[in-house]
Amino acid sequence: MSFGHRYDVIVIGAGHNGLICAAYLAKAGRRVLVLERRHVLGGAAVSEELYPGFTFSVASYVVSLFRPHIIRDLDLARHGYHVIPMDCAFQPLPQGRGLARWSDPDRTRREVAHFSRHDAEVYPEFSLAMTRMGLLAKAVIDRAPPVLGSLRPSNVRAWARLGRAYRHLGPHLQHVAQKLFTMSAADFLDLWFESPILKGPLAASGIIGTFKGVRTPGTAYVLLHHYMGEIDGAFRSWGFSRGGTGGVSMACARAACAYGAEIRTEASVSKVLVQGGRARGVVLDNGDDFEAEVIVSNLDPRRTLEGLVGAPHLPSRLTEQLRRYKYDGSSGKVNLALDGVPTFACRPSVGDHMRGDIVIAPDVDYLERAYDEAKYGTWSSRPFINAVIPSLTDPSVAPPGKHILSCFVQYAPYHLNQGTWQEERDRFGDAVVDTLASYMPDLKDRILFRQVLTPWDMEQQFGLTEGNIFHGELSLEQLFFQRPVPGMAHYRTPIASLFLCGSGTHPGGGIMGASGELAAKTILGHPT
Repeated sequence: MSFGHRYDVIVIGAGHNGLICAAYLAKAGRRVLVLERRHVLGGAAVSEELYPGFTFSVASYVVSLFRPHIIRDLDLARHGYHVIPMDCAFQPLPQGRGLARWSDPDRTRREVAHFSRHDAEVYPEFSLAMTRMGLLAKAVIDRAPPVLGSLRPSNVRAWARLGRAYRHLGPHLQHVAQKLFTMSAADFLDLWFESPILKGPLAASGIIGTFKGVRTPGTAYVLLHHYMGEIDGAFRSWGFSRGGTGGVSMACARAACAYGAEIRTEASVSKVLVQGGRARGVVLDNGDDFEAEVIVSNLDPRRTLEGLVGAPHLPSRLTEQLRRYKYDGSSGKVNLALDGVPTFACRPSVGDHMRGDIVIAPDVDYLERAYDEAKYGTWSSRPFINAVIPSLTDPSVAPPGKHILSCFVQYAPYHLNQGTWQEERDRFGDAVVDTLASYMPDLKDRILFRQVLTPWDMEQQFGLTEGNIFHGELSLEQLFFQRPVPGMAHYRTPIASLFLCGSGTHPGGGIMGASGELAAKTILGHPT
């Protein structure tokens, strides 16, 4: 066929990974076109005004894993990248003052000592061990995985580099690493702590975005995945993007445009054109077509290969592997506009404990009961909730005196055993608000607006298959050189000139940017 427009590279999807990939390629001199289905940029890392004067981080809501070297490489600070660090993670409780964990270790030790002197003494050692584990993980996530079985010198050097990083841990931390990669989050924490009050919020990090319980083997790694962030040189830090998480995506978009990339919104791709086993271009829903030497998809593996390419162009074995690739979305989101700051019964002042992470996870049993309901196809009546009030730290997202409460919720299984998510959405939202109101008695009186996103909604709105926020489960069989499937873990697909750059590739999900960067470097032939 005859194409109307020609580029060096076409990137499908303007999520943050797609924008980062486009920026690196444009910086290298490639003529790049980014095509985005929606009217706004950012994929799930997006800011939108859903209620007059209130700017919500609709889906992704906090930043930690974003790779510092990408900020430097693309000069993102000059393009508006600005993350405000959180100082506290607060767990309210039905009785007492709750538990606040601060960036100040001495302050945290005093808080933990209210529940266990033993845990107060062990907590610094645990924090140091997790920091060291995060440094080991950093050696993994910042490079493309080695090719299994290859004896090429570059591949041998990659395995040797990982071996050195592991050896430098020393015998004690090597044992810790082995446990992290094999144990459940609950069992791993039992090795360290005795207080259920402390283990609850720590274990919750092991299930975020996964359809697993805290006692499921492998969740300790997911806990690590949420412990290896870095902000302004501070390891294991989390923060708010000024103006919402869309600020991260917009900084990436401005950088891409500054290097010469072209970005089009409301440009939904209907198919990737394949001729002679090679990707030649794309066709939009409106019939427009574009040609490029390279096509890069920021969509998840299933939507890219089964949806845009089609089974006739794929090896039958790969089609079977893709069907076995697990998505299992289990998360929901509830966003609230409030006419004031709600207060906690256990700690009623509006203080610094409310300016960071708020965790509803009283203990491990609470989390496991929430999972017990979900594994049989029912949303959790008393769910795990990770909430933030970003307007306390960044007043730009709400009118003066008004506030936003953003809630990440589990469990909300994509597949329900009765009814549909369209029928269950409001009841699910009520359960989230009721759970929060049991800790914040004045919450319901302050609600001006409510948005409830189920996994079905996230699939429809953001193109997340089964609503999975990571483009696929972060389970051990779907990580490293097996992500998304064995033999296709290096951003390439069986279709020549077609690459993946989304979270369904190594190193996985979160606002990290590594998948976009590493895909671009693979395309450019740069060593990683």
